[in-house]
Amino acid sequence: MNIAFLPGAQPTPPRNPDPTLPAVWLEQVSKVFGTGEDALLALDGASMEVRRGEFVCLVGASGCGKSTLLSIMAGLEQPTSGRVHLDSPPALMFQEPALLPWLTVERNVELPLRLRKLARGERHHEVERLLRLVHLEGFGKRRPHELSGGMRQRVALARALAQNSDVLLMDEPFAALDAITRDVLHEDLTRIWAEAGITVIFVTHNVREAVRLGDRVVLMSSRPGKISHTFWVDIDRPRRIETPEVGALSQAITDELRAEIVKHGRH
Repeated sequence: MNIAFLPGAQPTPPRNPDPTLPAVWLEQVSKVFGTGEDALLALDGASMEVRRGEFVCLVGASGCGKSTLLSIMAGLEQPTSGRVHLDSPPALMFQEPALLPWLTVERNVELPLRLRKLARGERHHEVERLLRLVHLEGFGKRRPHELSGGMRQRVALARALAQNSDVLLMDEPFAALDAITRDVLHEDLTRIWAEAGITVIFVTHNVREAVRLGDRVVLMSSRPGKISHTFWVDIDRPRRIETPEVGALSQAITDELRAEIVKHGRH
C-alpha cells in the first residue's frame, strides 16, 4: 500500500496514539460472489487499520467494492477469506434513511434504545438528547413523510447514535441531498464525531466530501477491490468544500483515481 502526501505535508497525528488498539482491523479480506465460471472476485486482499476516534473516508470508482467492504465490517456479508476485527458491534447508516413510516421521529430514534432495554424514562431523556444533537428539537411527533430529505437523514443519524456504538459505518449517506443541505450536514457530522469521540468509516464517491470530512482518505482500486493509496488530510478543522487546501488535495486524489480507472480499462 502506498502512502501519499502533498508536497510538504505531514501525516496528521492520530487522535489515539496507541497503534496497538485499532477500532477496526482488516487483514487480507477477500470476497467472491458466485461459484465456478460465474464467480466474481469483488475484493482481493484488502487490509486496513482504523484507530479509535479516527474519521476515515473510503473512495473509489463505481463497483470497486467500497460498499461490500463496509457490509463485511457491519457483519451483513461474510468475507470469503481474511480476518475482520471491530471494537464493538458497529452502527450503520445507509444512503436511504430507511425510517419506519408509521412511527414518529422520536419512536424511530427510540427503537435501538428499546433493544438496549433502557427504562422508559431513560429512553425519553436519551431521545430528547439525540434530537437536540442533530438539531431536530420540536420534530419528535412528526412522521418521516412530513420531513425533508436532510431532516430524514438527521433522524437516521440520531437512530444510529442511539445504538451507543464506538464505531459508525456510513455508506454514502448524503449522496442524494442537495449541495447546501449536504454542506450543513457535513458541519453537524464533524461536530458530533468530535464531541462523541467515535470512530467513523465513511464511504463516498465524492472526493471533496472525503477530504472535507476525513482524517484519512483511503483510495480503493477498481475491481477486484484493494487498498491502493492512503492520503493523510493535514488541513486544519473546520474545513469547507471551497477551502483551497481541500481543493488541492482533492485534485491529487482525483488524479490517482483517474489513473486507477484508466489502468483497469474503465473510461
